[in-house]
Amino acid sequence: MTIVTLGLDLGKNWVHMVGLDADGRIVLRRRVRRDRLLVETVDMPPCLIGMEACCGAHHLGRALAAQGHTARLMPPQYVKPFVKSNKNDHRDAEAAAEAVQRPTMRFVPLKSEAQLDLQTIHRVRQRLVGRRTALINQLRAILLERGITVARRRRVLELRLRAILADESARLSARVRHLIEDMRAEWRDLDARIDAFDAELTAKARQDDACRRLCEIPGIGGATALVAAVGNGAVFDRGRDMAAWLGLVPREYSTGSKQRLLGISKRGNKYLRTLLIHGARAALPYLAARNDRLGSWLRSLLARAHRNVAVVALANKLARIVWAVLANDGCYAMPTTA
Repeated sequence: MTIVTLGLDLGKNWVHMVGLDADGRIVLRRRVRRDRLLVETVDMPPCLIGMEACCGAHHLGRALAAQGHTARLMPPQYVKPFVKSNKNDHRDAEAAAEAVQRPTMRFVPLKSEAQLDLQTIHRVRQRLVGRRTALINQLRAILLERGITVARRRRVLELRLRAILADESARLSARVRHLIEDMRAEWRDLDARIDAFDAELTAKARQDDACRRLCEIPGIGGATALVAAVGNGAVFDRGRDMAAWLGLVPREYSTGSKQRLLGISKRGNKYLRTLLIHGARAALPYLAARNDRLGSWLRSLLARAHRNVAVVALANKLARIVWAVLANDGCYAMPTTA
């Protein structure tokens, strides 16, 4: 029994294994506890191992690679078409073994511990920002129920709250005043925790060479998030592949030799796409005023398309520039004068 390809279906406590020989026949079908998986694979001859990219997959992928195996992670939506008949855990493992052999399959690169640490910081920070936004919206609703409206923006609400609580004639009961004070304290605590994460990310960006080079690109503010997600960009063959992975290209729905392009696909990492679009929106006025090729292109685009279209187009171009800087291990060069 020679296992050439091994498919794994990862669970919280159990892992289902399906092994294929050189002819594609199933020669192994087994269920092991997750903490016993590496014991089972350590004595196997080096083989190709496929599994879905999910929680814990990067850790197992690195451990299997250290044993001499070739570990490949795949997006779950690309593995699903290989599931035959009724779905069960062994069928899922078999589908992973089938999919990993396909020459056109797209794989997820294994992330290092440093990349996962950066990604974790960003995700925890994003959760705190969501909590702060929910808190602010609830504060606005409480004030609106008392007939007090506040203009948009977080800073405006923060300043108005001081005046509202200081005004004794405001239509607020003592209990509601105490509740708002408690919510203000929670707001300040969230601000302090978010600022601490921002300072930590800024320090890491200054220490990492790739992040420093990305920060030279106009409109790039999430350099650490980009490095944590794509590493050196080697998984993409060209810059437009990275832009397509981020969902910054039109979604196509064509048939009968008639091409139909819709809005952007919004695939891939939503967090990175949001950072790039917001960065492009902030840098658009500055870049469009420059007397170079990029500025000339932006001005001509703004003349014939909506501003939001130009923002997304600029975000697409920024994604390509990011790939070029990471893949070629170079620095950003200002465009030549038009």
